[in-house]
Amino acid sequence: MNFAYWIIAGLLALFYVYAGTLKVVRSPDELRPMMTWVDRTPLAAVRALGAIEVLGAVGLILPPLTGIAPSLAPAAAVGFVLLQTGAIAVHLMGDDRRIALNVGLLGTAAVTVWLALGL
Repeated sequence: MNFAYWIIAGLLALFYVYAGTLKVVRSPDELRPMMTWVDRTPLAAVRALGAIEVLGAVGLILPPLTGIAPSLAPAAAVGFVLLQTGAIAVHLMGDDRRIALNVGLLGTAAVTVWLALGL
């Protein structure tokens, strides 16, 4: 893995640890100002999504860092590409046009896939 991967993947992992932890520990009332879609989503799904985000962040960093199953890093990055694709769809179906963050995260995850595969 190169230096660029560690910078991009590290920033992406930090974001997802933060966002995932919020989804796991905060109530829907506390999440609503940041995430309007929580009203349309069961709380169990919001919690599961948060756990997936935290695990994906770990998957970006831990495998290449330890050298154990480093192929999990690009798989985690692909997972984030798919996650953000779904997030954009959820926002647009709910008449929420604030997708700039999602598009940025999608691009960052795509770059992370590219860097992780060494293309």
